[in-house]
Amino acid sequence: MKKVAFVFLFSISYLVSAQSNGELQKHYEAFYKEMRLQADVNGMINALTHLNVLSPSKERKDTLAYIYANDNRHMQALNTIGVEKDESDSDLAVQVKALSLKAINQPKRAIEHFEVLNKRTPNAYLAYELADLKIQTGDNVGASANIEYGILNAKDDMKHAFYERQQPYQASLKAAFMHLKALTVYNQDKNKIDDAIALIDEALKIDPNFNLAGLSKQALETRKNQPEAEKEE
Repeated sequence: MKKVAFVFLFSISYLVSAQSNGELQKHYEAFYKEMRLQADVNGMINALTHLNVLSPSKERKDTLAYIYANDNRHMQALNTIGVEKDESDSDLAVQVKALSLKAINQPKRAIEHFEVLNKRTPNAYLAYELADLKIQTGDNVGASANIEYGILNAKDDMKHAFYERQQPYQASLKAAFMHLKALTVYNQDKNKIDDAIALIDEALKIDPNFNLAGLSKQALETRKNQPEAEKEE
């Protein structure tokens, strides 16, 4: 009789718990919708965290990581979904991993994820990200392939954001690729400094307000005019 009573009480407890969890889930789903309407980032994070505890979901985890990344909380984003390459990841998850690893200065690991995105949906913007990161890691040959693709596929109205000024600005994506091409030419052969400067001139013809290209040209011209002894240092 005691055993029957125990089973009965356990069943009642389980049903109450299940009902309670269901009610909580509905509450946080409604709470999340309201926080989205109010554009309350912390509220959305709070709601999704509770929902993932109550009813774990890969899609919710990806969304939570995206919200963190979009709020420049890149470590929290990566802690939410991890950093490993996983072919089963959604496009959103791969994008978060790529951008967050780039943001925390992990270019080699970021490249892995940008390559996955580029394999799924090749485009000029991804080609630029890959070329830029590959130059940073010393892979000028790999960068050159992405640059040539980008020059061929970048449309005249495509822009890329730059942040070396106090006030961020946008420059022509095609000009940005020409600038990267100049860097790879110089990196691979320091004697081709004139070729690199000529490529930057092409970039500036496309977009005269491309500040970073202007700075690179100044640096190369300064380097060119240095005495040979100083160049070798």
